[in-house]
Amino acid sequence: MTTLTRRGWRGDKRTEPEEDAAGDREQPDDDSDNSKATRLTLMEEVLLLGLQDKEGYPSFWNDCLSPGLRGGILIELALRGRIHLEPLTARKKRLLDRKVLLKSAAPTGDVLLDETLRHIKASESTETVQTWIELLTGETWNPFKLQYQLRNVRERVAKGLVEKGILTTGKQSFLLFDMTTHPICDTTEKQRLLKKLQGSVLERWTGDLRRMDHRLLALLVLAHASDVLEKALGSLEDTQYEMAMSRAKDVLEANAELEAAQGRGTEVIWAVLAAFSRA
Repeated sequence: MTTLTRRGWRGDKRTEPEEDAAGDREQPDDDSDNSKATRLTLMEEVLLLGLQDKEGYPSFWNDCLSPGLRGGILIELALRGRIHLEPLTARKKRLLDRKVLLKSAAPTGDVLLDETLRHIKASESTETVQTWIELLTGETWNPFKLQYQLRNVRERVAKGLVEKGILTTGKQSFLLFDMTTHPICDTTEKQRLLKKLQGSVLERWTGDLRRMDHRLLALLVLAHASDVLEKALGSLEDTQYEMAMSRAKDVLEANAELEAAQGRGTEVIWAVLAAFSRA
């Protein structure tokens, strides 16, 4: 994850089934430009932003995409009402100190999300957001924790996009190896995604983070964490680019603890941002 650069420098208590259904209904964002657009998970959106359109693979220099996708899994589960952070206490005030708790183990229908749910449910100890990102990525010295690693996440997310008709499958030959690639075949969906992200810090900017759509906020955080934000805003004209980057900086440098405390339903989003900011 890189720092942002300037272009000049080039109600009533619900029952568990009702909560599950409500969480799943919150999945689509309020994209008024195309209400019939393909519904993508946060992981699919982040990967789509990171892929080179014709080549069909991310930059070899981007080592932030894999942990960023794991952060997206946790946020997606939170937005769907499956996990949440333990309550704020006198001893655990910081987001990075609070453990992830299972709210519902009901299947989501997404293979990666459901696999992560099973890991969280099976874990003998509760862990923080930062620790879960590390465990799901496989970054642990504890051999007993390696069972929680999610394997081939990028490829599995890409296959989901292939099934939705957005990517296709190919093969690229390099000097010493061949690599499966996934070039973009539906550029309309990619452009819609770019327009949505750019619009979140331009014409749809509210100036109040608590009024910002949760999925747009999450996408902005994950694009930054996965080091694809500047690439996504790169097609803007200079004046718009500077404005967009300035507003994105306002979000990414906001007080995560304060925003999480006052923004209902956003604690995991801000915890993921805090985890990557600390890293």
